[in-house]
Amino acid sequence: MVHVGLNAHLLSRRAGYRTAGIHGYIWHTLAQLAAAAPPGWRLTALVGRDSPAAFPGLELRRARLDTEAPLRRILWEQAFQPWALADFDLYHALAFVSPLWLRAPSVVTIYDLSFIHYPQVLPAARRWYLRLFTALSCRRAQRVIAISHSTARDVAATFGIPPARIDVAAPGYDTAAYRPLPAEAAAAFRARRGLPDRFWLFVGTLEPRKNLPALLEAYAALAPAERLPLVLAGGRGWDYQAIFAAVERLRLADWVQFPGFLPADELPFWYNSAEAFVYPSVYEGFGLPALEAMACGTPVIVSDRASLPEVVGQAGLRVPPQDTAAWTAALRRAGADAGWRAAAREEGLRQAARYDWAETARQTVASYQRALAGM
Repeated sequence: MVHVGLNAHLLSRRAGYRTAGIHGYIWHTLAQLAAAAPPGWRLTALVGRDSPAAFPGLELRRARLDTEAPLRRILWEQAFQPWALADFDLYHALAFVSPLWLRAPSVVTIYDLSFIHYPQVLPAARRWYLRLFTALSCRRAQRVIAISHSTARDVAATFGIPPARIDVAAPGYDTAAYRPLPAEAAAAFRARRGLPDRFWLFVGTLEPRKNLPALLEAYAALAPAERLPLVLAGGRGWDYQAIFAAVERLRLADWVQFPGFLPADELPFWYNSAEAFVYPSVYEGFGLPALEAMACGTPVIVSDRASLPEVVGQAGLRVPPQDTAAWTAALRRAGADAGWRAAAREEGLRQAARYDWAETARQTVASYQRALAGM
């Protein structure tokens, strides 16, 4: 019998953690993992002391510490957890780092390398820890799992990992939540939130790599009659001041709205209510908002960088992130070309249907099998 230990200490107790970022990827993968595993395999998820997690077919092993805080989690993973890993045939670090003292073969999942390419986003100590320990974990692992082919290439180039040792297990999305809604439901939501009948939407953290000043430059180049209101939704990250400065400099205060962080249960309504979704980011490990928008039937315009072309495929417009003239043209088409919007909606729904959490789990198990076979 194969016994796999899965470090899931990054699962959070906060509201919305089942759908957000790394937490969502871990949660949904673990929820499908037992169904994807061969008969007789034993799967044990390592979680924090107070974690409410429960997954079908998985045992839970709780830490003796509350590992919600990063420092306590790192202390537990590196100093205490290794003493409890002797019974595992394989260890899966579900987020970047495995223990230095680890006898079992390992697999490690990498979401992106933003802490290397955009180091300003993290405090110096966490940045140092992630840079050093992620590189060590990848080099020691039998297999590395990346969440996109773009991230796989980035890991290979940055850490010198042979591409043949890297597997891809792309995320899925919540098919019950992210789907086309009746037109009257979207209209009622717009009325409740005071939104216009037609608008363009961005969803993501307000930070430099999202490239929003370039989007605003392109938007400002449209004639007022060509513009739809632009909603830039998301929490404020680091160095967000340049975004608000661009709005003031370009005199767009009457055109651009900042509703802040959007609760997960509202996101499907925002996507369904928007006429198009815009995502000019220059770096993404995957780009889940673009997938969610397509799943809701919303046409998408994205940057042609990093993982976004593979996520969107041929479903949306793909634009060089710094080419403001091309972004202006794309926005103009999104506003004026109803035929393109209809075609992009249908192609986006087909593209989104390719992503499924059960497939994520199957690819994860396939990586385990390669690791155990010494491949």
